[in-house]
Amino acid sequence: MNLKRWFFLFWSCMAVGAAVTVISGSIMQWTDQSFGFMGLEAAGFNAFMMAMVGLLIGAFSQMGFFAYLTLNYIALSIFRKSYLWNALQGYTTVFAVFGLGYLLYEQRTNNWFFWVLPLALLAFSVGVAYIKIKQTNPSAFVPTAFLMFFVTFVEAWPALQGETNISAIVFMVIPLFICNAYQILILPRLLQKNTTTDSAASAKPVA
Repeated sequence: MNLKRWFFLFWSCMAVGAAVTVISGSIMQWTDQSFGFMGLEAAGFNAFMMAMVGLLIGAFSQMGFFAYLTLNYIALSIFRKSYLWNALQGYTTVFAVFGLGYLLYEQRTNNWFFWVLPLALLAFSVGVAYIKIKQTNPSAFVPTAFLMFFVTFVEAWPALQGETNISAIVFMVIPLFICNAYQILILPRLLQKNTTTDSAASAKPVA
């Protein structure tokens, strides 16, 4: 990963965050009139503000993504065996599913959201992990599911603390999840391009 490709990943992730935030926020604004910055009358202002929030969400997502990559590198050096680290990630993901459900139940969001959101987030995380193993290999399933669920959960923690408005929670979770999915799925392509470029450069005859 060179600086040019990291720069592309950084800005493209922020752009994805802005686009998803505007789309999801606009849909929620039309379905929930209490959601919005200045009401439906200021749709243009709301779209602009949502885009700015989306840029921040994209940057925040990338911070969490690179924090996980660092954690993954350190954990593999500590555990030595990758299956031990994968097992820990798997158990942590399952624990986080129940933890998220309990958190939402404790905040009394409503009678169904406290179990729908964790299960939906888990299902989509498994879906992204399945796509990931098609890109790379089966060993990527557990780390990808861990990233998509647990890391998204941690990144969305500020929005979950004491929040009972379902629209506000979904408004934060959806862009974070999609930004994380975008990064984990596009990373192999960037690394492959970088490897191809390095190979071509090394094969070039010296004049």
